[in-house]
Amino acid sequence: MIAFAPNTIHHGDCIALMNAMPEKSVDMVFADPPYNMQLGGELLRPDNSRVDGVDDAWDQFESFAAYDRFTAQWLTAARRILKDDGTLWVIGSYHNIFRVGAALQTLGYWILNDIVWRKSNPMPNFKGTRFTNAHETLIWCAKSKDARYTFNYEALKDLNEGLQMRSDWLLPLCTGSERLKGEDGGKLHPTQKPEALLYRVILAATKPGDLIVDPFFGTGTTGAAAKRLGRRFIGLDQDDTYIAGARARINAVEPADPEAIKLFNKKTEPRVPFGAVLERGLIAPGDLLADARQRYAAKVRADGTLVAADVKGSIHQVGAAVQGLPSCNGWTFWHFKAKGEWMPIDLLRQRIRSEMSGLS
Repeated sequence: MIAFAPNTIHHGDCIALMNAMPEKSVDMVFADPPYNMQLGGELLRPDNSRVDGVDDAWDQFESFAAYDRFTAQWLTAARRILKDDGTLWVIGSYHNIFRVGAALQTLGYWILNDIVWRKSNPMPNFKGTRFTNAHETLIWCAKSKDARYTFNYEALKDLNEGLQMRSDWLLPLCTGSERLKGEDGGKLHPTQKPEALLYRVILAATKPGDLIVDPFFGTGTTGAAAKRLGRRFIGLDQDDTYIAGARARINAVEPADPEAIKLFNKKTEPRVPFGAVLERGLIAPGDLLADARQRYAAKVRADGTLVAADVKGSIHQVGAAVQGLPSCNGWTFWHFKAKGEWMPIDLLRQRIRSEMSGLS
């Protein structure tokens, strides 16, 4: 009986290893399976130097049918170990991702998003016979349509400087000191993924302490990112050289600071009515509020409502009315003036929340 302790790497066939794991024990599976690239001969640069592409035995299948059988087997094994509210991510290129996507739907997975990883430094098409292949595709899916999966929307928005995270991610290839080298000085693994990519995936879809399984662990990018973010991992791979490199790499990673990785979800924060701002004297009855561009103004009443021309009501109702919109987030729409600057009243709400949680 294999003991699958967290933060360990196991040598062997990923399908057999996943089938030996406890059912519904994993929060996320991240998979970077063989792409079955069907390369024909060597690829040379204009100076006739050889491109270190993917020509390893593990990426070669005798037919599409063989690849499809392999895909169905590992996806089935992954589905068994995923918790009902867990999610699976799989990355691929045009060689395989469409076949993988079809298999996912056939097996009952529910696709949530496809993510385009747009490479900021892609390898050129040296022959000039096709477009430069500048992206790969990730598919993110749940076990079912009704699954209550994890998505840290606010964390991703904060990571993106306050903007909603889009489904196209501009990130560089793995290069420089991050790229693990073999004894010959060349790449230890031909398709090592950048840690920035896994950082974003893990931050998006897991919580601190969650368990992530990577069935194609390679050089351990998933494990390194998981350790930095305070998640647990189990890596599976059948290449001892990759495993040794991954283990040394992960051992060198500083573990996460428990306080620094805590996620704040606005939905779970204490509710603060606008009236609490008046009760604490942060805004006084009779003060004027305005939008960020000072197009609209409203006067604050003692009961926490606003008056603007012939409209009165809550900060949300009046904000919507003056704009002629069906709804409005009054906390971010209305601003107050302090020390000559207009600032959103949401800052006052956050100050009160901090007092309520004992952080200030």
